[in-house]
Amino acid sequence: MIDLRSDTVTQPTPAMRRAMAEAPVGDDVYGEDPTVNHLEALVAELLGKEAALFVPSGTMGNLICLLVHCGRGDEYIVGDSQHTYLYEAGGASAVGGIHPRVLPNQPDGTLALGEIEAAIRPENVHFPRTKLIALENTHNRMGGRVLPPEYVRHVRTLADRYNLRLHGDGARLWNAAVALGMEPAELAAPFDSLSVCLSKGLAAPVGSLVVGSRDFIAEARRARKLLGGGMRQAGVLAAAGIVALTEMIPRLAEDHDNARRLAEGLETLGYEVLHPVETNIVIFRQPDKRPSEERVAAWRERGLLVHALGNDTYRAVTHYGISTSDIRQALEIVAAVG
Repeated sequence: MIDLRSDTVTQPTPAMRRAMAEAPVGDDVYGEDPTVNHLEALVAELLGKEAALFVPSGTMGNLICLLVHCGRGDEYIVGDSQHTYLYEAGGASAVGGIHPRVLPNQPDGTLALGEIEAAIRPENVHFPRTKLIALENTHNRMGGRVLPPEYVRHVRTLADRYNLRLHGDGARLWNAAVALGMEPAELAAPFDSLSVCLSKGLAAPVGSLVVGSRDFIAEARRARKLLGGGMRQAGVLAAAGIVALTEMIPRLAEDHDNARRLAEGLETLGYEVLHPVETNIVIFRQPDKRPSEERVAAWRERGLLVHALGNDTYRAVTHYGISTSDIRQALEIVAAVG
């Protein structure tokens, strides 16, 4: 089965499995797991931040950051197509009592600077207090688009002008760094906090990290406990993350190349690719009115899994385990189904 539904379907590498089996462990809630401590120090260094915290998932990582930056009744500015707003079960509101101020994402994944500034609340008892701006890099629903570094710096300047914090959902920040040929720390620099994922293109089985200042991470650790995210001998998971970060980042370029091959092939077959393919995500629209469930089922019968986003739109994600020959075979299946 060629599984292009997501880069979360990756399997751990043999090196990860060995590292997991051999990892020295301790109780991480006491701060005594040496492998977790190593992973956190490694990620903090890679992203140029003072400290990091290992968490079970990106959803929890984003929520922890929102809880630390915002109190109940505060507001954060977020895009209408961002993962934090669309796909995280409304946790900011349900758990934190945090109000989202929702702006339209532009086709490149950005939020218009003028619209951000206009959305910042004046001091008035009728309004929630604006505390935070949240961005996503790369942007999932916009086809894996990479936020331009200059744009992020402009948002940082705007945040500073109004004494706001800036959070980044960097689940695929590693892909952005590879696509731009930049160090991850350069992309992380403007953000007060980031969540980054190990279990997507980097192929680790579980885990994300939150990074920020030491004081921020101290509060994040408290929020992780509140959410039930404190794990015990978590080094067996962190060990795979260390392998992911030390061995798997450079190969992301292969995924980007395969995504471009897929997009080109789909266009040849009459499908419309909706966004420029910059990383490992291809969002495309079918050429007719055939029900998407029917087409997805037909692809599945022939050995291809693709995620349907709507009635006529699909997402395909390349990742570790998908080869160039798999892309050729996937396109043959699409052509056969019509």
